[in-house]
Amino acid sequence: MAPHRKSRPSGPRIAGIRTPALATAALTSMALLSQTAQAAPSADGRPSVEEVEKKVDDLYRQAESATDRYNAAKERTTRQRQSVDTLLDDVARRTQKLNDAREELGSFAAAQYRTGAAAPDTATFLLADSPQDYFDRTQLMSRLTSRQKEAVDQYVTDQAATMRKRQEATDSLRSLTESQAALRSAKTDVQKKLADARQLLSELTAQEKARLAALEKRKQEEARRQAEALARRQAAAQPEQPSPSPTTGASSPTTGASSPTTGTSSPTTGTSSPTTGSQGSSAADSSYATKAAKALAFARAQIGKPYVWGATGPGSYDCSGLTQAAWKAAGVTLPRTTYDQVNAGTTVPLSEAQPGDLVFFYDDISHVGVYIGNGMMIHAPKPGAYVREESVYYGGASIIHSVVRPA
Repeated sequence: MAPHRKSRPSGPRIAGIRTPALATAALTSMALLSQTAQAAPSADGRPSVEEVEKKVDDLYRQAESATDRYNAAKERTTRQRQSVDTLLDDVARRTQKLNDAREELGSFAAAQYRTGAAAPDTATFLLADSPQDYFDRTQLMSRLTSRQKEAVDQYVTDQAATMRKRQEATDSLRSLTESQAALRSAKTDVQKKLADARQLLSELTAQEKARLAALEKRKQEEARRQAEALARRQAAAQPEQPSPSPTTGASSPTTGASSPTTGTSSPTTGTSSPTTGSQGSSAADSSYATKAAKALAFARAQIGKPYVWGATGPGSYDCSGLTQAAWKAAGVTLPRTTYDQVNAGTTVPLSEAQPGDLVFFYDDISHVGVYIGNGMMIHAPKPGAYVREESVYYGGASIIHSVVRPA
């Protein structure tokens, strides 16, 4: 007996049996299952490579924010220490001046004693807790010569000023102590987050590290494509420069400008030159371009140097340390931290960014790079990395905060 077989349907057979829609759905499902399998934790409960990558990136970002807090605390501590030193020096000088004045007033008291005065009023004054209260209760001033009175007045004034300075120094010392505590806390915070990130990376197998590198490479390629698209948009937005005519405005038959006796055909006259506003704008652009070129030359010379949190060069940098040093080379002083640098210039759209502009990232403005054109920048990326040239889209468009022109 022949085996039972289902009859085939009549009509043309669809290749591959499934319809294209079903085939697409099946392939999509397989891709999703594959991605899920890759991203899911392993059987022993270890995090996936993708989870490790995200966690490490988060830790680096948090460390960068903590580094900014450290930089701010360090800068504040340095200023306060200088202020305290200045105050203490001032107090020391004032105290010496008071001691000299006290000796001079002591000589007045000795003179009173030698003349047989019933009460050595100057000595009593020197021993009084409050000189002003003493004056209110006695007639000392009437017994002093004009020179002595002037010396006493100056002593009282200097004594009050010295007491104020001593209090100011005490307050500054207390504030300095608080800043030092904040500095230690920020440093500990940075070190802990970096240690956590290193620990996560150290637990990856060789295969997982290879996959992590592949993920990073794909992200870089996508970022570069976005940078190229930005460069095309910027190029398209540039206005066309008109070709200058050799006889611009000079040969008009109705103005007499071609006459050798008139001043209108001279290249030094204002008739054939751009307007004053255009000249000013051109000069400003030229000045900025000159400074930006110096800043970029410096930044390029740092490529390959390691990122070190809190570093300002010359052997290593953090992100804001690099941008600060680059613009310092151009003669422009920038603040130390990213959230101060973002206010140290004019904000411009990314589509109008020029080489030398600063590009800031994340809502907390915790990262910065210097724009070099064509959607690219030079920056000190993160711990374990080196100063490098990279797309401004290295972390996606969503993390770009703003662009600032610092000069």
